[in-house]
Amino acid sequence: PQVDVATGAIVGAEALLRWHDPVLGHVPPTRFIPVAEATGLILPLSAWVLETACAQIAAWAQAGSPLRVAINVSAQQFRQRDLPEQVRAALAHTGAQAQWLDIEITETAAMTQPEQAREQLDALVALGCRVALDDFGTGYSSLAYLKALPVSQLKIDKSFMDGIPHDANDVAISRAIIALAQSLGLTLVAEGVETEAQLTFLRQYGCEVYQGWLFAKAMKAEELTNLLRTSLTLC
Repeated sequence: PQVDVATGAIVGAEALLRWHDPVLGHVPPTRFIPVAEATGLILPLSAWVLETACAQIAAWAQAGSPLRVAINVSAQQFRQRDLPEQVRAALAHTGAQAQWLDIEITETAAMTQPEQAREQLDALVALGCRVALDDFGTGYSSLAYLKALPVSQLKIDKSFMDGIPHDANDVAISRAIIALAQSLGLTLVAEGVETEAQLTFLRQYGCEVYQGWLFAKAMKAEELTNLLRTSLTLC
């Protein structure tokens, strides 16, 4: 779940891959994603993620509790020229509205081929989706390209949040990213928030949204649905 820093309300969710195998047990993404990328299986896997996320968006909207869902687009998937068409088809097939779908790409994927990235992102925004730049500060961090891309959200990488509030470098970098996002009119999401001290830091410097174990670990869609119902009941 993604949570409003100021109010504590659930404002979105990031779709994460989890694999529970009957023989192998829990297989972490750090193990199976590189294999999927090396074998080309990342493309059908990514297509399944897109379809599944769109179906969940439609289900939440039909239940009267629409929720923004972010999906991560792999570098290989991002290089597919028909990616915008794949997204359009998934939205049409599931009945999901594009305004509830966020497309997350890593800074490295966006900056490797900036012209192609701009074309792809412009097409996705034209569909009505919102684009987020993931792992900001860990890749090229090209401000010139950032200015040119139709990005509406930045995500502070967990590696920077880990040292807050005790590591002066992590504090300085995170403050700089927050200030940059604010000056460009971009929404900012902090990943990997695990302590009240980190949340206090984000609240103090004006970060809008966070996600991480402080609020909840990754959960199945059914569990998040129940959490949303509880939140609506409390309201």
